[in-house]
Amino acid sequence: MAINIRLLETPEEMQLIEGLHKKVWGASDLDVIPAHVTLAFSHNGGVVLGAFDGERLVGHLVGFLGTDDRSPDRPALAGLKHASHELAVDPEYRNEGVGLALKLAQRKVVIDQGVRLITWTYDPLLSLNAHLNIRRLGAVCDTYRENEYGEMQDNLNRGIASDRFRVDWWITSKRVEQRIAGPREALDLAHFLGAGAVRINQVHLSEDGLPYPDPDLTEPAGTLAIVEIPSDYQGLKIRDHRLAALWRDHTRNIFQTVFANGYLITDFIFLKEERLPRSYYILIHGEGTLG
Repeated sequence: MAINIRLLETPEEMQLIEGLHKKVWGASDLDVIPAHVTLAFSHNGGVVLGAFDGERLVGHLVGFLGTDDRSPDRPALAGLKHASHELAVDPEYRNEGVGLALKLAQRKVVIDQGVRLITWTYDPLLSLNAHLNIRRLGAVCDTYRENEYGEMQDNLNRGIASDRFRVDWWITSKRVEQRIAGPREALDLAHFLGAGAVRINQVHLSEDGLPYPDPDLTEPAGTLAIVEIPSDYQGLKIRDHRLAALWRDHTRNIFQTVFANGYLITDFIFLKEERLPRSYYILIHGEGTLG
């Protein structure tokens, strides 16, 4: 598939973004970034990218310059960053590499601006997002933001607290360069367990294939830890909304605890199993930002 990625700069192009936003999220007009705002981003140091199949917009990315607001006792990390606010891909073009292409184009533009850090938020329970952000792009995470956007009204998020990871993508680091150079050989769960990783939570499958988290947790210890999440959280919301809300509370407790104890998410594993695919975050203790 020949997808063309380019910077968007005109009012007409920004209106295309409005239309795609509604298609992807089913949002009302109040939840869509107005065209005049994305235009202001584009004309003032922000990055607004479109992915086109011919003349059809099939993906977009919106971001803007910001400042790194870490604690004052870490002055080496202060300065400008790029805040990546929104990435959307037309549902008809999912799993075609459009999201990856948009992120790599964003990285190039931001490097040319002299900025080395891109941050963004995403729902920690979305397996596909985790695979792209953590495993494929090499972003890391040690920040959990509870109910970041308040009560959201779009069709995908209504009724579930808008908890988010804030991830750091150190775009000039050797780690990121190695990740984007090409897919690595997948490591399975046994590899990390053999290296002494502690499984923080356990998951049981019901007869109809729904994943239930065990309320008993293992305290994080040592260098490596593993946290399992549902592999299809959006589907789980549709099948069992109460169970989806339970997963939010379950993982909120885990991630807030492990981050407070100095762990950092550095990898993600997706395993195809007979009954149901399984998804796992890999955490390392004491690795800093890996920037």
